[in-house]
Parts: sequence; C-alpha cells; structure tokens
Amino acid sequence: MRMHAIITGGSSGIGLATARLLSARGATVSLLARGAARLEAAAQEIGAHSRAVDVSDEAALTTALQELEGLGGPCDVLISCAGLARPGRFLELEPAVFREMIEVDYFGTLYAIRAVAPGMVERGRGSIVAVSSAAGLLGIYGYSAYGPAKFAVRGLMESLRAELTPHGVHVGVVFPPDVDTPQLADENRFKPAETFAISGTIKPLSPEAVAASIVLGIDKRRFLICPDTGTKLLARLGGVLAPVLNWSFDRKVRSVTPGSAGARRADRR
Repeated sequence: MRMHAIITGGSSGIGLATARLLSARGATVSLLARGAARLEAAAQEIGAHSRAVDVSDEAALTTALQELEGLGGPCDVLISCAGLARPGRFLELEPAVFREMIEVDYFGTLYAIRAVAPGMVERGRGSIVAVSSAAGLLGIYGYSAYGPAKFAVRGLMESLRAELTPHGVHVGVVFPPDVDTPQLADENRFKPAETFAISGTIKPLSPEAVAASIVLGIDKRRFLICPDTGTKLLARLGGVLAPVLNWSFDRKVRSVTPGSAGARRADRR
C-alpha cells in the first residue's frame, strides 16, 4: 500500500515543496490550506487530494482530515506546516495578533495531531512532523507574538516524542530560519527595523532545501530536524550560544533603535 502523507499548509512554501518531493517518491498526498484557489492549483499539479480549511477551527479540521483519510487511506505521515508570522513591537501589536498566532500556529498543529495520532498508535506506526521556527529556539526582537507560539509547538513535540515513541510513532520538529516563501514576503511588510537588522543580512533558505531536510528526517526518524548549520547549533547548544547571540542582537538593535545610544552614535558618523 502506498504511504499516505497529509500536509497542512500544503498549498505553498515548505508544505508544497514537501508535497512535491513525497509525491515524486510515490506517496499518496493530501493537502490542506485556507486559500481554496491556490490549494486547488497545488493539488492539481501533483495529483493530490485536498480540502480547504482553517486549521484553527478544530471541528472543521477534524472533519477534513477524516474525509482525506477516507479518500487516501489512514494517515501514515502528518506534516504540520500551516502557520502565520506577524512580527511587530510588543507595545504596538494589537491583542488579537497574539491570539491569532497561538490559534493558528499552536492550536492548528495540536488539532491536526489529535485527529490522526490515535490511529497511528493503534496501528503501531506513523510519523508526525511539525514545523516550528528558529524563533522557537531563541527569543528575537519583533517576535513576541509569533515566537511564543513556535516555542509552544516545540514543547508540544518534545512531550509527544516521549509519549508516542513507545507506540512506534515517530515524532519530529523542524526549526527553519527564514525561508523564501510567500509567507516571508508578507511577514517582511511588518518587520520592525530592529528585526531586519538581526535577520536581514542572512539569505533565506529555499523551500526545497527545507523539504529535503523534512523528508530525510522522516526517513531517519529524527526528532530534531534542522535545515541549516546555524539552527542545528542553536537547537543543540542553545544554552551556551544564547548569551553570545543575545549580546550580538542587542548591539544590532541599539544601532537602529531611535533614541538609543547606538543610534545616536550612528547618526554622528
């Protein structure tokens, strides 16, 4: 029987790149995403089943996943890619932004896993992979809404690894840095200057590179899935690296923050 992989956020970016890779390997692929038009185009491209759904709606998501399992068979691999990133300064963000990040990035992951994990445990096999972020490894200026949601995803997956591994279910979590996706383009519209100062000099990864690391992580049954060296070091040595990184980030923030000593020195040059 062909492997059935279900991917949330599968209409673009990391999700679509992973779907293409798995489809090319012969898997049955099902896609979920909120935007119906883009989802339909992606599904037609790779011959996938699809359902348009908001992952933060538990009842609708559960129903969609059940329908897709009815079409493609029990879920062998779940990849939770659906997410939103809305950067901004903590004192300027609307309360609704904090709630939306948790509802989509965290609960959207949780609801999908709760829908398919019981079947995987019953069958004694399967793989569940969730996309967190480099911002889920270290607090970064401008991500006070997004970062905590991705930290929550990390915590969820760490707990699930301990609970589901004895049942034969692989659990993995992905920590990508910036990735060249439509989501990043939208996110950049809201980034404070301080956030750009921290990350703007780093070239984003391609979705294909992240997808390749996800598929390899599934093949190798890895928990930590890090697409680049920087996040791999941060994931493994965060306690050691965090003070150094925070010092470096603070310097960059001071250089562009209006009214700071660093900014005043820059103005005089």
